[in-house]
Amino acid sequence: MTANPADRSEDTALRRFNRTAEIATTDVIRTYSTSFGLATRLLGDRHRQHVRNIYAMVRIADEIVDGVAAEAGLDSTAQSAALDSYVAETHRSMRSGYSSDLILHAFARTARECGIDEDLTQPFFDSMRADIAGNSGFAAYDAEAHAAYVYGSAEVVGLMCLQVFLRGTDHTDDDLVTLRRGARQLGAAFQNVNFLRDLADDTDRLHRGYLGGSDRLTDSQRDDWVDTVLRQLADAAVAIPLLPKDARAAVRSAHALFSSLTRRVAKTPVDELYRRRVRVPDPVKAALAARAVVVTAMERDR
Repeated sequence: MTANPADRSEDTALRRFNRTAEIATTDVIRTYSTSFGLATRLLGDRHRQHVRNIYAMVRIADEIVDGVAAEAGLDSTAQSAALDSYVAETHRSMRSGYSSDLILHAFARTARECGIDEDLTQPFFDSMRADIAGNSGFAAYDAEAHAAYVYGSAEVVGLMCLQVFLRGTDHTDDDLVTLRRGARQLGAAFQNVNFLRDLADDTDRLHRGYLGGSDRLTDSQRDDWVDTVLRQLADAAVAIPLLPKDARAAVRSAHALFSSLTRRVAKTPVDELYRRRVRVPDPVKAALAARAVVVTAMERDR
């Protein structure tokens, strides 16, 4: 059967739009995170763009509540409206498979292909909304609020990425339990160590106390949080060998990077954490990534 020329034109137009959307999400991760940008380059071809699409969607939402909207002149009411609009368009595009917003169009295609639904996206947006709710004064998170925030802002993102990695694969129920726990724990570890390294910005600019209150953290409390992060990283490490091989090097690289970052935070006095953001030097990042690739190459496929 000969295709209708109009059908070929529409198909070509959609493919062009899809490619443009993917370019946009790739630019977001390149602009905002060298670390995750490096890790995604280690993913297999079938995963790489999907993870970039997830990162871009959550990054834009995070920027709405973390200062971009405010710098543009939006008050908290207008920021809430902007987030509401973003949430509604995200979920609408997930249902339809299309959005005029390039970032959300790319994410919607990933969500539909990989089985990401509102059970994962809504908790994320709930955490973003909590940041806006704290704009009226200093927001001090107790243990319960911290756990809810970390689940929504980070653990569900790990679960979204896991949906990407596991599509088309078979695992036992026990393996799935381990993998899901690992994804959540890795996300939580990333978030908690970022809270430690971002103490200055979170406290002085954003007026948020994610790690327990309005009082300044002590060295002893810093040590307790480092111990928490190390336990979370240890839990996450158990799951890595269960991942498909074409996802392991990237996840192992990110795990190694944040393990290194945690050790650097542990050696940094709290007073210094309130003045500067601790980072891992680029040559160290590259070495950690290279080691992750070598270790993974020596493992068997799953």
